[in-house]
Amino acid sequence: MRNTIYRYFFTEFISLFALILISTCVIVWIVQAVNYLDFVTEDGHAFSVYFTYSILNIPKVIGRLIPLVFLISLLTTILQFEKNNELLVFWTSGLNKIRLVNFVFIISILITLFQLLLSLSISPSSLNFARSVLKSSNITLFPSLVKEKKFNDTVKGLTVFVEKKKPNGEMLNVFLRDDTSGNAKSKTIIAKKGYIETKGVMPFVKVGVLTEQNFLVLFDGVIQTEKKNKKINFLKFYKTDINLASFESKTTTYPKIQENNTLSLLNCIRPFLEEDKTTLSEQQCSARIDDIAAELNRRFGMPLYIPIISIIICYLLSSRIESKYYFFQKYIIFITAFTILVFAEIMVRYSGNSALGTIIYYSLPPLLILLNYLNLIRIFKFENLDQ
Repeated sequence: MRNTIYRYFFTEFISLFALILISTCVIVWIVQAVNYLDFVTEDGHAFSVYFTYSILNIPKVIGRLIPLVFLISLLTTILQFEKNNELLVFWTSGLNKIRLVNFVFIISILITLFQLLLSLSISPSSLNFARSVLKSSNITLFPSLVKEKKFNDTVKGLTVFVEKKKPNGEMLNVFLRDDTSGNAKSKTIIAKKGYIETKGVMPFVKVGVLTEQNFLVLFDGVIQTEKKNKKINFLKFYKTDINLASFESKTTTYPKIQENNTLSLLNCIRPFLEEDKTTLSEQQCSARIDDIAAELNRRFGMPLYIPIISIIICYLLSSRIESKYYFFQKYIIFITAFTILVFAEIMVRYSGNSALGTIIYYSLPPLLILLNYLNLIRIFKFENLDQ
């Protein structure tokens, strides 16, 4: 009988949890995906790169939503059981309240393990792969980014100005400044006309395989090259091709802190503890140590606040729907649990500033769990269900 009750409670909870998590994840992902449109409209990446990058950010969204979704799902499940008098059926069938609290706590541990898996492994790997997709992608939408009588600097180190652009894609009076030349300070190209052409090229790493790349084809112009010794050379041309694949967009291609795997971040912390440094660029840890510590605390510590949420929500089991304070009590419990999540989110941002902040951040969950669990035992022990 008890196993049937547990199975029924778990099924109802997990169904609601999955529904809310998927729904909120879709909403947040859509809003986030709109912000990523800059990769297409401003940086010139293909739509396939945009969709791939957006989809690979889903694990991060799920990980951030899990604590709040768990709170709402568990609260709603217990309130629904109370409303339908199903909790009363549980008590009359001999189920002890503290046993249900223990079962809810076990569920919270499972959710905690799931979030730990996301935050420690799946999410960083997914974000890192998403960044590598941006890094390896070419600027395929460069033609649509070039506007008439506007200086375009979408491509890193390259500024393009076109006086007029015809409907067929032909550009008139093209000005181009290239600041990426290795043996020159800068290179300026002025041409009467030009157009963007997609050609199939054979890279050295894949002999026999053609890949499409964009070329800027210019006609009737002059190349002005300023050497590093301040000498200027002029070269007239009838036609010249510029491979746009050799240029990079201004999109950030190096991994951010949250995109590094957990082991790499731990390796950044280890030398710091031994050498007392604030940055470790020689260890490929260009970020500040307090930021790295805060990110590690978010991955390891934030999931630990889920079990305390389950204990706080279980205070609803001690209430009676007939009580005049029941209406206020459920809101107080929700606000308390929500405040704990907000506090944890704020604390994790400052937990890397000092060892004391980290100790407090990790000490609060077990301490609050123990105190509230003992308090629930005390409440249930002296509670009279007939009142």
